[in-house]
Amino acid sequence: MGINFHEVRARSALNHVPGSRYGFSWTINQYRGCTHACTFCFARRTHKYLELDAGRDFEREIVVKVNIPELLRAELARPSWRQELVALGTNTDPYQWVESRYRMMPEILEALEVAQTPVSVLTKSPLVMRDVEIFERMAAKGLPVSVNLSVPTLDEEAWRATEPHTPSPAARLNAVEELRKRGIDSGVLIAPLMPGINDDPDQVRPIVERAKAAGATFLGGVALHLRDEVKDVFFAWLEAKRPDLLPRYEALYGNRAYMRPEQRKHTTRAIKGWGRGRASRQSNPRAGGTVGGTMSEEALATGRHGGSPAVTGPARQPAPVQQSFF
Repeated sequence: MGINFHEVRARSALNHVPGSRYGFSWTINQYRGCTHACTFCFARRTHKYLELDAGRDFEREIVVKVNIPELLRAELARPSWRQELVALGTNTDPYQWVESRYRMMPEILEALEVAQTPVSVLTKSPLVMRDVEIFERMAAKGLPVSVNLSVPTLDEEAWRATEPHTPSPAARLNAVEELRKRGIDSGVLIAPLMPGINDDPDQVRPIVERAKAAGATFLGGVALHLRDEVKDVFFAWLEAKRPDLLPRYEALYGNRAYMRPEQRKHTTRAIKGWGRGRASRQSNPRAGGTVGGTMSEEALATGRHGGSPAVTGPARQPAPVQQSFF
């Protein structure tokens, strides 16, 4: 797969997310586009603002904001900075394989560490373990830090079909286990849950069991949503690879981006059924608990959609949990 890198100089590093209900008000996205090439990615539609398409261009035309680390250091040094939680991975994966070439994450994390700023990371890549010593230092200083892995499925056929250029799900879960051994809060997001592809309880249960065995401090699930160009890309994939499911998806998403609430509840039932203790309604899950959510990934990333996931588990001061992805 030929990939073009467009190196640009950004105007700012920190993006403000006003009115967020999901635990963070600031994000950093040093890349636009993603080499993971996930068929369902909600961020695909943002490529249209670059006059690029949401299909192959999103996967092959990668924008690299090469000056993000230096901008971030300057922005964090301002007297007005209040050391609020910063989330990474809300739009495209900060540890997609392009990161092994540009290596911006170590500088970004070290800038946040120096500024004593809490951080939450969401990724599909065990490349995150390259920077584990930085996360350890931050945690040792008492900074809230959370590193979460997105694992939609353990089924090899479903994984290769829907996330063709991602590291293996098993490697992601191994990363969660290693992070927990090192005392870093780490959880698993089973997202998106796609009807007929990865939402069967028999497919979800092994992820839940493996996440618990790894000591995950967070477990959540999000139903698929399809907006604008993303729906076009996903439906084209269905037509080519899973034509048997096309009528079902046309019924579920034909004139809407989200499944109806009762359908979302049905889709996420397998995760909710594995929760512990008494369910509560909170916007920030407590460490050691589990979550079964029904919101869209974009809503979880940006706080633009109402509602909260159901949360269970013991209460203590939480590390930040980023419920997104993207």
